Amino acid sequence: MSAALAPRIAANRHRAITVAALMATYMEAVNISIPNAALPHIQGTLSMADDEVGWVFTAYIAANAVVLPMARWLAGRYGRKAVYQFALIVFTLGLMLNTLATTPIQFVFARIVQGAASGPLAVLSLAILLDVLPPARHARISLAWTVCLLFGISSGPSIGGWLSEYHGWHSIFYFSLPMTGFIFLAMGLSLTEKRAEQKPPFDFFGLATFSLGMVGLQMMLDRGERMEWFASPEIWVEAAASVLGFYLFIVHVMTTEVHYLNKALFKDRNFVLSTIMQFAVGFVLLPTLALTSPMLEELLNYPVDTTGYMTTPRGVTLVGALVLMSFVPPRIDHRLFLVGGMALVVYAHWSMLGYSPAMDWRPVVMALLFQGAGLGMLLPALTKAAFSTLDPKFRPEGTALFSLARVYGSAIGIAIVQIFFYNNTQAMHLALAKDLTPYRAVAHVAGAIGKPGLATLNDMITQQAAVVAVIDQFKILMFAMLIVSPLVLFLRKPRPAN
Repeated sequence: MSAALAPRIAANRHRAITVAALMATYMEAVNISIPNAALPHIQGTLSMADDEVGWVFTAYIAANAVVLPMARWLAGRYGRKAVYQFALIVFTLGLMLNTLATTPIQFVFARIVQGAASGPLAVLSLAILLDVLPPARHARISLAWTVCLLFGISSGPSIGGWLSEYHGWHSIFYFSLPMTGFIFLAMGLSLTEKRAEQKPPFDFFGLATFSLGMVGLQMMLDRGERMEWFASPEIWVEAAASVLGFYLFIVHVMTTEVHYLNKALFKDRNFVLSTIMQFAVGFVLLPTLALTSPMLEELLNYPVDTTGYMTTPRGVTLVGALVLMSFVPPRIDHRLFLVGGMALVVYAHWSMLGYSPAMDWRPVVMALLFQGAGLGMLLPALTKAAFSTLDPKFRPEGTALFSLARVYGSAIGIAIVQIFFYNNTQAMHLALAKDLTPYRAVAHVAGAIGKPGLATLNDMITQQAAVVAVIDQFKILMFAMLIVSPLVLFLRKPRPAN
């Protein structure tokens, strides 16, 4: 009897692990973007300045990127189950800290806790899935994992917008609590512990110096506008830390044989070029959401929940294109899809340059539809191009670097568009309002204009300046994709997968 039940028990255990791992991947991804549409409510409650909004995203992403490379080492050293469940506990703590925050600093700290805990979740979820499922199902489960990851990022704004509009912004973090509880119990009951037989080596110095360089750069970009750039000692310290970190990392890579980014990775032309293009994809992926939602809410006066709904089509076409790409025969050259995907993304951003305060919802939705379809084509095609010529023994390290490129691309992209947005808004406001005085304005408007009238005109000019500044940021995203597009010409034709 027990022998007859054993296969059924094993199947149920694998099913529970599969559901929990995919749910954890979705949860980790959705929490990147779920505050997006809820930002007006969060800003109002926490008195968060406009130039601090980007920290909501970059704090989570940067913390994720620091911890992510250590995930496999931690699992090998302390056990995958122990690390996975500890990450869930810390992630839950971050969710609760978000709801308890009363100042911007507390909220950003909570997002850092969340992001650090999310680092091991997605990568270990995929590793667990590939370990417990038979090889025949690896391609399908890898596709499902990728769909959950991208659908989480894409669906976050619509979920966050609806919850914050009708249940308060705190509810966007309560949303994930039942999932963390289910995942914790499912993994605790079904997943067996597994760790490396020997203590795996890890290049902590390499990770520390690389992280120092990236975090220093990130903080400099995030804080520079507020601190008036190099007029502030803080910015000098952050810039020096970034330069020192990158210098030590480069010297370390050039002078040692073993480190967490193997030098052999940089000898594969396809992998290097694809990683650069992956960085550009990350540069576009999240900054588009970071710009679109505030534009719809603050400049076009759409309700928060409607803003979330308007970003949903991008997720639908992104996931749809991703799934369709899985049916493309291996004999078809994936470089064709790289060209097609980049063309769609560039066209989408070109159409965003026509945004205006007088438009309705259709131009926004259509632009996001095209962008989603382009990204859905690009992501699997880039993965194919990156790994089809890479030696299989370097794939674990290559996968980590490839993922980091997208993550860091998003973090740097958000910081850069925020910087240029506020600079361009101020410049455009000065250009439009330079003649706005009681004496010159009266020459163009019948009757005298008092201070209330001038204040109204100033608000209108500020809105116009902000719209122009947002459009300029979409232009930056378009040029980022245009700059890397010629790299496709230098890719070698992928050889058949091993």
